[in-house]
Amino acid sequence: MQSEGSYAGNVTSQEAFDELSSQANAILIDVRTQAEWAFVGVPDLRPVGKEPVLVEWQSFPSSGPNPDFAAVVSDHLVKKGVDQNAPIYFLCRSGARSQAAAITLTRSGYTRCFNISDGFEGPLDADGHRGTQSGWKAVGLPWIQN
Repeated sequence: MQSEGSYAGNVTSQEAFDELSSQANAILIDVRTQAEWAFVGVPDLRPVGKEPVLVEWQSFPSSGPNPDFAAVVSDHLVKKGVDQNAPIYFLCRSGARSQAAAITLTRSGYTRCFNISDGFEGPLDADGHRGTQSGWKAVGLPWIQN
């Protein structure tokens, strides 16, 4: 059993994609903001017959996390027939919000919540740009922009 504040662990975006591809019950939850989804892009899981669940951890601008996050995510998962033991992968820009989201959902009874530690865009490079060193986009995983 996991201790309070814990979660199943960190994975890279490539590891998460591989698991989403091979495990029928694995799911991706993108916790970034609506603005990020619209202007930066979202993971494209159509090649593996899935789609990401989009639930903001924190709206922009905001002073803190969405207090209804766990309830909203749980509702999405129940509607998709995802049980509390399914592997759930959380994604944000660079791995911080997604880690908090993984901890929160673990506290709600989900047992396999993973943080995608390199995020969608990864950390800043030497020139102050994201998406060049690591992360979903930088490693060449499928994504789309609306």
